[in-house]
Amino acid sequence: MPRGRAGRALRAAREGLIEPVLIGPPERIRETAELAGLDLQGIELIAAPHSAAAAATAAVLAAEGKVEALMAGSLRKDELLAAVQAVPALHTRRRLSHVFRFDVPTYAKPLLLTDAVLHAAPTLAEKADIARNAMDLARIMGVETPRVAVLSAAEEIDASVPSSIDAASLCKMAERGQIAGGLIDGPLAFDSAVSAQSAHDKHPQSPVAGQADVLLAPDMETASMLGRQLQYLAGATASGLIMGARVPITLVTHRQDTANAYLASAVLAKRVAHHYRLVKP
Repeated sequence: MPRGRAGRALRAAREGLIEPVLIGPPERIRETAELAGLDLQGIELIAAPHSAAAAATAAVLAAEGKVEALMAGSLRKDELLAAVQAVPALHTRRRLSHVFRFDVPTYAKPLLLTDAVLHAAPTLAEKADIARNAMDLARIMGVETPRVAVLSAAEEIDASVPSSIDAASLCKMAERGQIAGGLIDGPLAFDSAVSAQSAHDKHPQSPVAGQADVLLAPDMETASMLGRQLQYLAGATASGLIMGARVPITLVTHRQDTANAYLASAVLAKRVAHHYRLVKP
């Protein structure tokens, strides 16, 4: 486990956010901790010979209820997700999807963005689950009726713009009760989703425009670029989770992720895990 990530996990423990279980080669974990000046006193270590075995062990522990969240540490995303997919007890009826939570200085409330990590070119069915997972996270974080903006290039439904067709379809699915738990509108351009003035000028009848809680991007490229723009141009701070499994899953999504972003993701995981104690996913 790289020094920074080990330190972040132990800092989250010191802050009372998590009770970490470190899985991997014990000698390497202890050596890394020693080099970084970290104290492993009282921290549970479970031996695993390599990263794939560590991921498999973690998934089994989660399925058995012995851990309530999975945090990737130094694992690659595909290693951890393959282990989760290999354990049927961790599956729900939903596909997995990633949800970023941004605190944007220029926006009046937290803003969720999905999916910038897992689905490169999501189908309509995948977008429906992506929306459901994001609304679940929003409600767990206290938003009673999440407002989901399905993004596209403009507000018009255009047969030559596939994302606008998907947006219209998602709205119809919500209207018929196939997607429940929030308000969905689209297609919406980004400005219409988050700007009250733009919403008033272009889409005044929308229950979502200008006050979105969730931005559902057309694809991974769009979501990733939008997320980085929020961070680097708008000064947003980010955290995030993978939703759709029986336990929340956190990843290190960028090499530049800060310790505070890691702590914020731990807070999200703790909130979701607590909710899952009361309401099984």
